[in-house]
Amino acid sequence: MTQEKQIRPAPIEYRPIGIIHSPYTTISDMPIQPAGADAIRGTVELFSEYAAGISDLDGFSHIILLYHFHRAGPGTLTVIPFLDTVGRGVFATRAPTRPNAIGLSTLRLVSVEGPLITVEGIDILDGTPLLDLKPYIPEFDAVASTKHGWIDTVRKHARSRRSDSRFS
Repeated sequence: MTQEKQIRPAPIEYRPIGIIHSPYTTISDMPIQPAGADAIRGTVELFSEYAAGISDLDGFSHIILLYHFHRAGPGTLTVIPFLDTVGRGVFATRAPTRPNAIGLSTLRLVSVEGPLITVEGIDILDGTPLLDLKPYIPEFDAVASTKHGWIDTVRKHARSRRSDSRFS
């Protein structure tokens, strides 16, 4: 059996479609997940050329934001996550220092007014570039029976744990 040379695909380029605004101006002491930011409100400001794309969004209770971790340090393959003291593979965590610094949050949709979307449960740094947003649909997005790996032993702390500078 011969080993074929693997060719990496060409780089992928994304452009932000808006900016996320939140009360968090520094990385330290932010909630580490939306579960720790229950009633915290923020806004998503779509750039005007994308405003027509949020037509009909106001009928959903939650949305999924995909964004760029613009203030995260360089990507690493092993991290010590906020909920642990043990090094873990980055793809088994939600750490921001990833080979592609893409974040994901599912937030409660409060209102849509023109290109401005108000959300609740925000755990995102102010000024974060928005890459995409999608409606949360339980039949598509929720999984009934799941396993949680190493997180099972520490996830009870997700609501109270805050970030620090370890990923800056």
